[in-house]
Amino acid sequence: MISRHELSDAEWEFVRTLLPVSSRGRKRLDDRRVVLNGIVCKFRTGTARRDVPERYGPWATLHTRIRP
Repeated sequence: MISRHELSDAEWEFVRTLLPVSSRGRKRLDDRRVVLNGIVCKFRTGTARRDVPERYGPWATLHTRIRP
């Protein structure tokens, strides 16, 4: 079951193909959980990056993926 701030399976399938695929270096954390759901939660709730729930991964990773 997904939280109200998380992407549905249909939304995830639509966006998944637009994300970069890394073939070098350390394996990326789950993009759906960290990048999309964490960022969506941050912007929908207006909370600070450090206050996003831990289930979305480390706040520093979320920060790195949000910043331009």
